[in-house]
Parts: sequence; structure tokens; C-alpha cells
Amino acid sequence: MADKYPHTPDGRYFVAKNRLWRCTDPRLDENERRTHIKALMKARRAVRTAQQQEDEDALRQARNAVQSAKEALGERGPVWWDDNAPDEGGLAPHNSSYAQWWESQH
Repeated sequence: MADKYPHTPDGRYFVAKNRLWRCTDPRLDENERRTHIKALMKARRAVRTAQQQEDEDALRQARNAVQSAKEALGERGPVWWDDNAPDEGGLAPHNSSYAQWWESQH
């Protein structure tokens, strides 16, 4: 993935569609990471099914499950780093503290 999606030098974000996306918490062990990824994939399938069935209650539950899995992976919710740097997820890299790095990538 690093080749297709550049990662910031500190490993906190990758860039896709000109946006910074938070990476998975590297402190998770492989079993934890796999467990949360399986839960995320199951929740995403549930979102698709609920949308197809036009079931608003199931859709809400499925989206909550996606949110929970993303938080468990460290991709949403409280940041996983401890140096008080803000979460810049969703920003365009050229409008972030990574602007100089991003410019050097082109």
C-alpha cells in the first residue's frame, strides 16, 4: 500500500484522493489488528446489505459497527500518538503540517 498511497514520514497518515487518512495504530499486535479488520469488513458488508434492503435501523447499527471497528484500529476517535500533535485526518496534505513533505513528493 505504501507504493500506491504515500505515507507521511511519521507513519501517522497515508494520502489518497488528495486527503490525509489516519493509519492503523502500529502498536496493535497482528491478532488484534486482524480481529478489528474482520469486524470492519463484516460491518461494511452489513452497511451494503442494509442499504440494498432500505432498512434504516440496520443501516444505523451497521454504521455504528464500522465506527467502532475504525476506532479500535485507531483510524478514528482519539489519536494513537502521544506528542499532542493534532489530528489532521481529512486535510489536503498541502494544507497541513505535512505541506513541505508533500511538495517534495512531486
